[in-house]
Amino acid sequence: MIKNIIKFTLASTLIISGLVIGTTIFTAKGIDKLGDKLEDTIYN
Repeated sequence: MIKNIIKFTLASTLIISGLVIGTTIFTAKGIDKLGDKLEDTIYN
């Protein structure tokens, strides 16, 4: 019983942290692209 709870908790933690990391990377790439567009607009 306790082992199942621990397994479920670990699985949930891994899934949630994976989503958070994925979202962070995706957001960072989006911001980077916007920064490049802004840079092009300023310097061109």
